[in-house]
Amino acid sequence: MPSPVELTDPLPGVPLELFAEATLPVRPWVDELIDTLGFDPRSAYVEQFWLGILGPSTTWFLRRVAAAFDRHPTGFELPLAETARELGLGDKGGRHSPFMRSLWRACQFDMARAADGQLEVRRRLPPLNRRQVQRLPDALRAAHDEWQAAQLGAPAEQATRGRARSLALTMLEIDPELAAVESRLRSLRVHPAVAREAAAWAWDRHVQAARTAEGVDGEREERK
Repeated sequence: MPSPVELTDPLPGVPLELFAEATLPVRPWVDELIDTLGFDPRSAYVEQFWLGILGPSTTWFLRRVAAAFDRHPTGFELPLAETARELGLGDKGGRHSPFMRSLWRACQFDMARAADGQLEVRRRLPPLNRRQVQRLPDALRAAHDEWQAAQLGAPAEQATRGRARSLALTMLEIDPELAAVESRLRSLRVHPAVAREAAAWAWDRHVQAARTAEGVDGEREERK
């Protein structure tokens, strides 16, 4: 686990003047491999195995960003002071504030990165690597070994279909064209039948999410 680092800038690659603003632009870190094989920050895997490594404030930050990506798949403006207060970190400003250290820790573990004056954050977290697993407490290390053994024993066809569906859903968030998603899956050597089923499944989920969002927005307008 990396040792504490003295901050010279709030985040490497992010201009200091950005933190003079009330919000920070946040965009998804697109990584097809991790987006397919990784875990939602709100999942039981992350809570059980990543929490002790990332720390509670960084884990909650990633969960909060994941929820925001559900509403704004292409990105959003993160209200800095408000988010810090919501995470229980207070609204103390400055590069050494608890909230800024949480963002720094996310970057340390490659859960976030600076790019073009904005913060890119992973939508899914990778499995722990071998070194991280070895540093878990004995009980958690044993639990992770059991989880890994169960995954290796899963039927290959089921695992392939699940990965294809997850990847198709991610692709739709970037380019909402059903035919294009199926074509890209096939270009990644996914079997044509699996690619067709995964694209159709992801499209249904995409449409349902859009309808739900429209209904929520409609209710809000009626209440105004």
